[in-house]
Amino acid sequence: MKKFLLFSLLILFSGMLVAAFLYYPRLNLITGFAAKNVCSCTFEAGRDLRSIEEEDNGFEPVSFAKSTVDHDKKLVSSTFLGLKKRKAAYFKGIGCMLLPQKEEGLTPVDAGPQRKILSDDTPYPFGDGEPRDSLIATVDYGALGIALDNAFEEANGTRAVLVLHRDHLLAEQYAPGFTPQTKFLGWSMAKSITSAVLGVLEKEGRIDLEEDQLFKQWQHDERSHITLNHLLQMNSGLAWEEDYTKISDVTKMLFLAEDMPQVQLQQPLVTEPGKVWNYSSGTTNLLSLFIRQQFDTHQEYLDYWYAALIDRIGMYSMTLETDAAGNYVGSSYAWATARDWGKFGLLYLRRGNWNGEQILNPSWVDYTLSPAKGSGGRYGGHFWLNAGKDYPSVPTDLFAANGFQGQHVFIIPSEDLVVVRFGLKEHPDFDVDGFLKKIIEATTQNRMPDRA
Repeated sequence: MKKFLLFSLLILFSGMLVAAFLYYPRLNLITGFAAKNVCSCTFEAGRDLRSIEEEDNGFEPVSFAKSTVDHDKKLVSSTFLGLKKRKAAYFKGIGCMLLPQKEEGLTPVDAGPQRKILSDDTPYPFGDGEPRDSLIATVDYGALGIALDNAFEEANGTRAVLVLHRDHLLAEQYAPGFTPQTKFLGWSMAKSITSAVLGVLEKEGRIDLEEDQLFKQWQHDERSHITLNHLLQMNSGLAWEEDYTKISDVTKMLFLAEDMPQVQLQQPLVTEPGKVWNYSSGTTNLLSLFIRQQFDTHQEYLDYWYAALIDRIGMYSMTLETDAAGNYVGSSYAWATARDWGKFGLLYLRRGNWNGEQILNPSWVDYTLSPAKGSGGRYGGHFWLNAGKDYPSVPTDLFAANGFQGQHVFIIPSEDLVVVRFGLKEHPDFDVDGFLKKIIEATTQNRMPDRA
């Protein structure tokens, strides 16, 4: 028995050594991801450590990292087999951020955003009151229920689904442990929030899509010809590697950089702007820096995203997280309830109009839906498109805010639909095409055919 235990321990120890050897160059990234994700899931979403480590961080090599949570100090520490400790801390109003690797700690931005959160008992989705209990004759609610139940089969990894149709909440469903009050991380859905903030600035006449000379660091080289449109359509021509499986531009930005926009800002031009499409989270954080440049003070920048857009449509649950330099991480870090993400989709479904108030120009929404050169009809102005028929059973006018692991706000104008989905699996592991097809069929099953 002792020999067996000794042999087992030897195998375990050998396995730990092999894992440490294989992953050592990436330990900063692994423990950084673990600490940041545990911190945000704990203090923004109110989740428990066990479920976070088993589910959200339950994939290799992040699953090797173990975290501890100090609820009093609002601090998370993560290590990989006892090596390379990284820490993340929560700051009220700006969420969690990774602390610098040097031990002196972090002095966060001076203050969080100043928000005006109003009580509004108007029925959801235009307020926060109970949704109107009404039936739409063309909807087959039984079929809709089956479509949602299918999405929540264990193999699909779904956590929340919400369906809006004709300004009504048709259905919502949550996995155990999640409720309408739970905040969800949108990951790259934040990119579409960044685009919308630029849309408000455009409506106010403060920016122009064709303006260049965007940053003083580019004034004396060919990067000065990069326009705002190039950045929004992800075809700036700047070098960038978006690979989360290794040390790349994006992982260095998110888990090593204290001032995230600088990573893309310092990249060279490798192709002519407007010619080659290259998905880049660094580009979105450049846009966040561009937005910051429009204001005289940092406080104005922090406040504007909420006053001009987020709180204006009642997305009061939303938290935008910043980096250590005080820039909103517009590429990746926005938290809100499924209901509030649904409000964002409804704003775009209604072409920038929110319950009678025009927040975005309709032309901005049209621009959002214009396929970027080089994207094959798959991408517009920081929204994903179905113009290239990635989802063959779904109308081509679908556009969406998408995020890592299958976070989605789908907007389908021809069907008057917004569908929100959160989970841990993405297409094709989660069949988005079949999921949306069933919802569309359920909302049109009783519709009278058009007359010839």
